[in-house]
Amino acid sequence: MTEKYLLTTIKVFMKIKSATFVKSSTDYKKCPQADIPEHAFIGRSNVGKSSLINYLTNIKGLAKASDKPGKTQLINHFIINEADTPWYLVDLPGYGFAHVSKSIKKEWNKFLTEYILKRKNLLCLFVLIDSRHEPQEIDMQFMEWLASNEIPFVMVFTKTDKLTAGQLKKNISAYNKVMLGAWEELPRQFLTSATADKGRQALLRFIEETNEINNLS
Repeated sequence: MTEKYLLTTIKVFMKIKSATFVKSSTDYKKCPQADIPEHAFIGRSNVGKSSLINYLTNIKGLAKASDKPGKTQLINHFIINEADTPWYLVDLPGYGFAHVSKSIKKEWNKFLTEYILKRKNLLCLFVLIDSRHEPQEIDMQFMEWLASNEIPFVMVFTKTDKLTAGQLKKNISAYNKVMLGAWEELPRQFLTSATADKGRQALLRFIEETNEINNLS
């Protein structure tokens, strides 16, 4: 897995001044022009993706949340800080269980695979993991696929407020133990909670430093 976009330090904390919906697409070829940095968020259905995006942008209702898994069925582009240093935030369909037909799931897999592999300005994929659960096979398989295709990604543990500090540490350690059984090193990890206001600054710092590297390349 390449790490050319992943650093650990930054001087300035990014501020999101604006976040605007651009379009929804069913094909990566129909996505907005790939001329600015792009960061995409993905995870199993009901992992808290919409809540995290709204928390990250500090705009309630920007990404539509639902109690029904599988609501996000398109590649949704939002442009951040359009008048300043713009970049795209992308809300991708969840993988795993969803109340949709097999034919729709097959179509999702097709356009998600094409988007992830062929979207030239995609700098990082944020893989959301529900911190309340032990390592899930579907998450592990997806991350292994990303690594084998050299797609830069990080792990974002969600809903950390639902656990005690001890339980959280135990669950993350379980993920690390499983991954280190097959990986030489771990992907970068972030702990987040939209409810408890945790992780936003770290994620925005990471995105900004990633964008800065891209601008210098």
